Amino acid sequence: MTLFTTRRGANAALLAFFGAVAIGAPAMAQARDPGAEAFVQTKAQRVISVLANKGMSEAQKKQIFHQAVDELADVPRITNFVLGKYARTITPDQRARFAPAFRTYAENVYQDRIDDYKGEVLKVTGSVVRKPGDVIVNTTISGGQISQPLPVAWRVLGGGQTWKVVDVQFKGVWLAITQQQDFVSTIDNAGGNIDVLINQLQKGQSAKSR
Repeated sequence: MTLFTTRRGANAALLAFFGAVAIGAPAMAQARDPGAEAFVQTKAQRVISVLANKGMSEAQKKQIFHQAVDELADVPRITNFVLGKYARTITPDQRARFAPAFRTYAENVYQDRIDDYKGEVLKVTGSVVRKPGDVIVNTTISGGQISQPLPVAWRVLGGGQTWKVVDVQFKGVWLAITQQQDFVSTIDNAGGNIDVLINQLQKGQSAKSR
């Protein structure tokens, strides 16, 4: 499997940026979590506002978006999750090369998804507590070039002042889960060689930067 197949899986299925366990619908709806909702309202709105800002250069947007993602998402957790079963066998050297390559790849995927919406305003519409500290926050994105509000769900883990997003659902598809499926398949097809995935991610970055 090539990186282009991987990107097609992320874009066509489009299940992140960005989970530690597979996400499934809870058996029954539970109480909302105002803290998780407030976190998403503030931090996710900042990400969307950065991308919608027409007064910033692309370089400025990229830098601020990177910072906003750190505030919003648990990047180390997601980086580990997308490796699936290979998170247990990856070497320190491979992890050191995979982490930045995946970070750039994931930011591009999430930025592309949000840019596709071309909205400006995020509004929390509710949340479902899967279990304490594990919440799905439902939102809509509107404004800008969006004629009808579009739904986006955010899975957050934590509590109090320590919430972090671990996956994002666009059009019914969870990004981190799809990325994990694509990445594990790529490594499987390479006979378990994680370097093949790392090289594909790095080559994809080089092609995108040209």
